[in-house]
Amino acid sequence: MRQFMRLALLPLLIVLGVVTLGSADTEARYNDLGHKMMCVCGCSQILIECNHVGCPDSDRMLAELRSAIAGGGTNDAILTAFQDKYGPTVLAAPMLTKFNIVAWVVPPALLVLGLAGTFMLVKKWRLRAATMPAVEDDAVSNELRERIRKETEV
Repeated sequence: MRQFMRLALLPLLIVLGVVTLGSADTEARYNDLGHKMMCVCGCSQILIECNHVGCPDSDRMLAELRSAIAGGGTNDAILTAFQDKYGPTVLAAPMLTKFNIVAWVVPPALLVLGLAGTFMLVKKWRLRAATMPAVEDDAVSNELRERIRKETEV
């Protein structure tokens, strides 16, 4: 009888372990995804941390998040679904899409190219600058300077 109890208890413990491990994974995904979204009520808080009294949106959104996780969707699919429903401001950080990568890479690249082009242009202009001929110190110039100096003194 005792051996029968052990054999019956073993599958029960295995099932309990699998269910517990699955719920820990689900809770970790819930926590992770909840921190990647913002509450849309206007409080500017992370969805899972929205704590203002009477928030009309956080409970509903958290329930939607739990049901989406229970439905078995991937994290990206869930975030995309929330973005489609609530707009891009629901995400705490924008998703890494091709357009977002271009939007982050192109402006700094253009700035670096512009600075490099400016430095090259200035360097070219400096090399092209004509040297000024040396001023000859002759008697006519000296007389003229003295006359100008005398006439302009007040």
